[in-house]
Amino acid sequence: MASAMPEIGCYGLAGHTDSPRDVVAEARLAEELGIGSMFLSERFNVKDAGVLAGAVAAVTDRLGIGTAATNHNTRHPLVTATLATTVHRMSGGRYAFGLGRGFDLLFDVMGVPRVTSAQLADAIGIYRSLWHGQAVLGHDGPAGQYPYLSQDSSFDEDIPVLMMAIGQQSLELAGRVADGVVLHTFLTDEALARSVATVRRSAEEAGRDPASVRVWAVLGTVPDGLPEELRLRKLVGRLATYLQGYGAVLVRANQWDDADLERFRSDELVQGYPGAFDAIGSVEELSHLRDDVLPASWLAASATGDPAACASRIQDQLDAGADSVILHGATPTELVPVLEAWRAVRPSGLDVLPANPGWVTAP
Repeated sequence: MASAMPEIGCYGLAGHTDSPRDVVAEARLAEELGIGSMFLSERFNVKDAGVLAGAVAAVTDRLGIGTAATNHNTRHPLVTATLATTVHRMSGGRYAFGLGRGFDLLFDVMGVPRVTSAQLADAIGIYRSLWHGQAVLGHDGPAGQYPYLSQDSSFDEDIPVLMMAIGQQSLELAGRVADGVVLHTFLTDEALARSVATVRRSAEEAGRDPASVRVWAVLGTVPDGLPEELRLRKLVGRLATYLQGYGAVLVRANQWDDADLERFRSDELVQGYPGAFDAIGSVEELSHLRDDVLPASWLAASATGDPAACASRIQDQLDAGADSVILHGATPTELVPVLEAWRAVRPSGLDVLPANPGWVTAP
């Protein structure tokens, strides 16, 4: 088994899947390869965050585990706190609980409240109280009204909270209240540096040690050697899907030209497209987006090329201020040559990071 590289993460079941059991083999291989942490996103089909995290905890011994992300408004806070405590103990303290804002339109059709910064901060306070054995009495706040919440008065669980953030408000909130932050795929190096600076500044203004917040860059990683259709889906399809859902937020974070986003949105293929491009886009459709619609500079905010080129992009993320890097969109098997190239040039000093992806130093 290779020595661990705690600064490197990957996603379990990257993208769409109809076989959640695959995460078991992926987690075992990720640990064998020395990947430091596996992050688990949640979708309302066969990707329940708690189930996946429990499976990964059960079949690994040193791999960090992060939920990236679930939403506070889709579960009762006592249920969510119990999920986190269960995985925390199952994993021997390797678990970081991650929250995100989610999608307003989805929440509207689900009939649950849209997420606000005030709700997130309030919910995190509730979770932390419960994890440390405190009863929550007569709570009436942005996250809801709860007459009485309690887990166990003997609890004293140090469970780090991750926040997914891209916009200014979310980055500032993460700096104030989170233990770690997971940024977004397809951020330019300049946008990454600005995001890190925002998190650190917000932490300092809140009276916290700016260096105590662990910042994860998320680097779309599409190395040479993959079939062309898969490369298109992981790179062009993934970016196009983000632009379908919240293009303005990503464009604003990168300080890209709004006119380029409008050209994407007004393209005949994009208008009325019946699904996500990374799920159903054909080679012809994705090639059209790459060649005729999306600026090449937007797609370049990723790691592509041979393994050495991808490894150099990992270093770029660290140079821009990130503590750690998630190699996004690729399975552990697909990452093997990139990991080998990174190990060959990996700087010293990174082994001090703990296995838990939510901590900079062990509690």
